[in-house]
Amino acid sequence: MQKKIGGLIVLQWLVFVVGYAAPAVKIEELPGGSLRGIVSDASTGLPLPGATISFPDLKIDVTSGRDGAYFVRSLPNGRFVFAVSYVGYRSSAGTLVIKGTTRQDFKLSVSVVENEAVVVTGVSSSTRLKQAPTHISVLSQRSLQQSSGTGLLDAVAKVPGVALITTGPAIAKPSIRGLGYNRVVTLNDGVRQEGQQWGDEHGLELDEYSAQKIEVLRGPASLMYGSDAIGGVLNILTNIPVPENTIRGSLSGSLNSNNNMQGGYANIAGNINGFNWSAYGSLKSAGDYKNRYDGNVLNSRFNEKNFGGYLGLNRSWGYSHLIFSSFDQHVGMIEGERDDAGQFILDGYEPGDQRLAGKTPLVPHQRVQHFKTALDNSFLLSNGGRITALAGFQRNQRREFGDVEDPSVPDAYFDLKTINYSAAYHLPQAGGWKVSLGVNGMSQQNTNRAAEALIPDYQLFDAGIYGYAAKTVHNTTFSGGLRFDNRNISSKRTYEEGSEKFQPFTKSLSSISGSFGLAHDFSEQVTLKANASKGFRAPNMAELAAKGVHEGTFRYEIGNTDLKSEDAYAFDLGLDVDTRHVSLNVSPYINHIRNYIYYQKLLTGQGGDSLIGDVAAYRFTQQTANLLGMEATLDIHPHPLDWLHFENTFSWTRGRFTKTVDGSGNLPLMAPLRLLTELRAEFPGRLKAFRNFYAKAEMDHVAAQQHFFSGYNTETATPGYTLFNAGLGSDVYLGGVKRAVVILAVNNIGDVAYQQHLSRLKYAPENRVTGRTGVFNMGRNFTARLILPFGWKVK
Repeated sequence: MQKKIGGLIVLQWLVFVVGYAAPAVKIEELPGGSLRGIVSDASTGLPLPGATISFPDLKIDVTSGRDGAYFVRSLPNGRFVFAVSYVGYRSSAGTLVIKGTTRQDFKLSVSVVENEAVVVTGVSSSTRLKQAPTHISVLSQRSLQQSSGTGLLDAVAKVPGVALITTGPAIAKPSIRGLGYNRVVTLNDGVRQEGQQWGDEHGLELDEYSAQKIEVLRGPASLMYGSDAIGGVLNILTNIPVPENTIRGSLSGSLNSNNNMQGGYANIAGNINGFNWSAYGSLKSAGDYKNRYDGNVLNSRFNEKNFGGYLGLNRSWGYSHLIFSSFDQHVGMIEGERDDAGQFILDGYEPGDQRLAGKTPLVPHQRVQHFKTALDNSFLLSNGGRITALAGFQRNQRREFGDVEDPSVPDAYFDLKTINYSAAYHLPQAGGWKVSLGVNGMSQQNTNRAAEALIPDYQLFDAGIYGYAAKTVHNTTFSGGLRFDNRNISSKRTYEEGSEKFQPFTKSLSSISGSFGLAHDFSEQVTLKANASKGFRAPNMAELAAKGVHEGTFRYEIGNTDLKSEDAYAFDLGLDVDTRHVSLNVSPYINHIRNYIYYQKLLTGQGGDSLIGDVAAYRFTQQTANLLGMEATLDIHPHPLDWLHFENTFSWTRGRFTKTVDGSGNLPLMAPLRLLTELRAEFPGRLKAFRNFYAKAEMDHVAAQQHFFSGYNTETATPGYTLFNAGLGSDVYLGGVKRAVVILAVNNIGDVAYQQHLSRLKYAPENRVTGRTGVFNMGRNFTARLILPFGWKVK
């Protein structure tokens, strides 16, 4: 039934667009063009072999040959945003008109920073980063590979304003400007990721090795994505076709010393005359991690088996890509209980049990399976416009096992099925205006398939329609739009162990969103950005109707069907300065949220804790909140020491209730002030066999968090800490061909024992021997990664 509804909506919208907005449209092979040229050094005129020319809206990449020449055939005629990049040179981005046989040469200048880029997050179609009024950070595949963290999100957490909510090394989710969980939308190749993200024990169900590019939008973004994106958007891109008539692939392996993590990844991709495809697979296993205070953290082990890819066709009429992926993770659940000697223990396991020393997750543990498929399309129209349409299906199955005597039967089993849909008509550009009209949303169904039910079975339907426009006048780009959304939630009567636990209810929520912003270039070196927006977030099912103790939360949560949608009114500024010696960005912001949702402890009539069993009960409620903060980055690269970088990233957020809650005015889950400093040396082409060599030393200073939500003892203060990290790596060339990429890193060189403020393990039980509460984060860790690329041209 859901598939029919989702497909019908997409079909109806396409019929409306094609029949009304573009009546002359026919889906047929349109007259095409071609593009050729040479990419060269602006000062010497020498060719730049291996430069990449990208057209994101067309999903087309091409690389220059040994003579710097490139050629793209079967391009559609029209106006398209492009980006040209080459390691060690300043990227170039702009708009190019394709009309028949077209020639365009590109001359790139040597540069130690690449501030020019093209983004697709938060805008209706690809846009130059400088012209986007919102704050978007771009992480390339190279920067993801070189990150000194232990996982994909560790690289994302180095973006200013981003922190991680974690439960051990395998479970993490982003928090942007103090807002996490359902307040941040994660996209994967245009599909909104849906997997019970309301829970503490629920991370991102994505294969980290397959990520080729990540865009991080900071601040409200409901205009393009509907409900939930009031904190920001994390867009993970994996579906990037290789150049035409090329086959490429790689084999890679990763090792972590601290938890003996071993990971392997293989991928292959091809593009033959516009027919393009890719396939990947990965394996990962890890034992218990350790730190100075806790030793080996029992049951922090995990393993993964993932695969995915896509099949696609690119022609002069546009493209059509069928994407698929499968994520399968087993992860242990850390309880933190200790015996009288301070050693970790688990019910059902005796000391000396051989299973305690292995990599197989013990009970309690969870298995998460996430299957996803999507059809991503773009059709070029004869009038110069374009239709984009995406339909996706994903199924998230999350099983939690807690019975040692019967380990194969789950205590809780969430089965979430989601249909995503989106369609947009991008009008032909006229008078410099870029205008898009679109609709997107989702249909969702959740079913409990085990004895325990923490939230009821439910159905959800989202529908939103929006209009977006942008125009550049002289040196200023104005952009903005409006959106209307409606969400219908229908909770079903749900039973637990034969007794009714949840009564049915229906709730309908609507909201209007909007934004207006500008980006003004005072010069090529200085850009000012400003954006005002109104976003919203509808309450999730846990907030509306939860009833029970979720593993790892240490509280009994009770939903509230009277909750209203959160409304966020935000204003932020940005100043970008990019000179030969210094790159600077300063971004202050303020976010006023009406009906901010949080949980509040229930009290008895005598003022004591209201207990259900031996666990304190909490109920979701809401009130007004204000968040303000600032992010800043400073990169000093003094000439003539262009190979040397002194990079600094600063993040600060403060969240306050308008009325105190049990004597506390601070919002929960606010990351403390952070200063990340890195000294980095880069040598892109000075070494013959070792090109793009880099070495770096990093200091990660996190201040103490004294502004915590102390109401009802929900949070506690967290001491500050300073970590030192280091890394080096290089591309290895033999015979003028890249044969390998070698990356080495060490985190927490001093083996500092610390707790992140947003770590849920911080609230695990006390170690009665040491008097320390909770479990600490990972200690010193060495990482090694080897990537073996291969590829060839096909004529």
